[in-house]
Amino acid sequence: MADSNFIDYVKILCRSGKGGAGSRHFHRAKYIPKGGPDGGDGGRGGHIILRGNRHMWTLLPLRYRRHVFATNGQSGGENRSSGKDGEDQIIEVPVGTTVFDAETGDFLCEITEDGEEIKLLRGGKGGLGNWHFATATNRAPRYAQPGQPSIEKAVVLELKLLGDVGLVGFPNAGKSTLLSAISAAKPKIADYPFTTMEPSLGIVDYRGDRSFVMADIPGIIEGASEGKGLGLRFLRHIERNAVLLFMIPADSDDIRRDYEVLLNELKEFNPELADKSRVLAISKSDMLDDELREELAKELPDGVPTVFISAVTGQGLTELKDLLWREINSEENKNNFTITHRKLDIRHRVQEEDDFIFEQEEPEEDDFSNMTDEDWNEEFWDEESTVNPD
Repeated sequence: MADSNFIDYVKILCRSGKGGAGSRHFHRAKYIPKGGPDGGDGGRGGHIILRGNRHMWTLLPLRYRRHVFATNGQSGGENRSSGKDGEDQIIEVPVGTTVFDAETGDFLCEITEDGEEIKLLRGGKGGLGNWHFATATNRAPRYAQPGQPSIEKAVVLELKLLGDVGLVGFPNAGKSTLLSAISAAKPKIADYPFTTMEPSLGIVDYRGDRSFVMADIPGIIEGASEGKGLGLRFLRHIERNAVLLFMIPADSDDIRRDYEVLLNELKEFNPELADKSRVLAISKSDMLDDELREELAKELPDGVPTVFISAVTGQGLTELKDLLWREINSEENKNNFTITHRKLDIRHRVQEEDDFIFEQEEPEEDDFSNMTDEDWNEEFWDEESTVNPD
């Protein structure tokens, strides 16, 4: 994965801008020795904004942009001149990007539509100038509000591919062969395990002008939840799929057991994956005769629609697409299609990203880092002023 352009997990450090301080200036002009307070307001700090971009398919640009810092707002000036607002920093990400707090692993937000914008970190509010605090009893206030501090946070961005059907199976189960047979996708195919090292998508043509998207992920093995093989890293790409297609080869020693092992690994990753619609495909069925097929049918899991297929000969592919189309468009599936993002724990992290060391300039120290909007206004607001700070 180090040499691949498909990057689906990245850790970055974001910092919004500080608000500019309000001015304590007093108007001075010829023949006006005591013109009164005219200090302007400080500009707000820049925001950190996420924006969905349907033309992007990977988080690769963020691998070379580890620090995203918005600029600070400028201080207010004389004649009630407001300071310039800080420049917002917009992070463009592929549709399907999910954001987690890098420290706690908590889910923060997700981008699901092209052009959707989410304010990840808010810039600090600019301070009010001293002219706001002038009253009949205090005509020369010599104080103004400071700008609110910036917000700094390390976040983890995960890309989850958007597809209708997700392929689940052991290595060499025939997933990539199936995807290449029923779509125009060209995944790598070879006769050794873990040929597929990164997820791929294929558009499957159906009857008429209809189609659906199928997602192929690297194979998982028993114990993947404990880090064996490629682990559970790529299972995030089937969390958004409406239907899960389990693929088990016909030469398996125990089809029912293999199915239960795969299902258990999904539950270890995210228990809600077990609630998705499931279809079982017995691949490499061209090796079976009618008698062997009848024997295998007795060992199949109960309650799961099953079809025997062969991507090489084309056997059962039409039946499989009919079955998948019905499951995708079933009313029960549409009503139950919800996504609850699991907390990012040690099993779901990418070690080389978590070990990445940030080397950034330390923000200026101040005494207002833990203050809320209400505290900030109460601390630096003249009690005799009748001006509304909001």
